[in-house]
Amino acid sequence: MIVLNGQRADVRAGESVAGLLGRLGLETDARGVAVAVDGEVVPRAAWDSFTVPEDARVEVLTAMQGG
Repeated sequence: MIVLNGQRADVRAGESVAGLLGRLGLETDARGVAVAVDGEVVPRAAWDSFTVPEDARVEVLTAMQGG
């Protein structure tokens, strides 16, 4: 089990970052999206191959316009 955006998520260890984004309804080519695993930013080029370890803390951030 991992922690995704501050909440426990029923996601198996070994799932790719791209797979997690798909669960959230986000495309891997979406602009303004950043992903960090255990406090380290995962480069977009690695989203398909980077697998999330057991008990990881994953944050998916999206840029928003406004003020």
